[in-house]
Amino acid sequence: MTLARRAFAELFGSAFLLAAVVGSGIMAERLAGGNGALALLGNTLPTGAMLVVLILIFAPVSGAHFNPAISLAFALRGEMPWGALPIYIVSQIAGAILGVLAAHLMFELPLLQVATTVRTGPGQWLAEAVAAFGLTLTILGCLASAPAAVAYAVGLYITAAYWFTASTSFANPAVTIARAFSNTFAGIAPSGVIMFIAAQLAGMLLAVAAARILWRSK
Repeated sequence: MTLARRAFAELFGSAFLLAAVVGSGIMAERLAGGNGALALLGNTLPTGAMLVVLILIFAPVSGAHFNPAISLAFALRGEMPWGALPIYIVSQIAGAILGVLAAHLMFELPLLQVATTVRTGPGQWLAEAVAAFGLTLTILGCLASAPAAVAYAVGLYITAAYWFTASTSFANPAVTIARAFSNTFAGIAPSGVIMFIAAQLAGMLLAVAAARILWRSK
């Protein structure tokens, strides 16, 4: 596949992922009647399901990263050219923002927004490091031992991590940036973005190191 085709796949996949994340959050909040747990469940299930679908259809084209941290992990492992990394990251962030805007249009909300939901503090940062660590290890572990299961494992992991992490598992710098542009159920205030991304990258780096120990023979 040409780099242009791979970049388009990353952009398109990231857009659909964020449309699912933000759109399902809006729908869930509207239908939950103020029940936060029900709203979170309504946001969780579509996100996990959409990840499975997107990975299945786009993995043969671009690898279906949709996540700058995962792309960086593959570059660090020598499994992705460094020259392609900036193109992937730009495509992922641009696609994620487009997905947020599409969700706003579908639900007839103001197109341009800035999130006001504060997500910060040591517990939230640790949660993001754990979320990114687990996501990266899930991908690398499946690629080492069960490549056909990657899509399902990632979807299930994110579905679970929505509930066992205090941050509801963003685990993705592109997702974090894009959600800052949505003042809806899934939003994050811009002031929290940098620390979330720093924690995500730290978790990813730890997972890359752990994977070298766990699956070195592979």
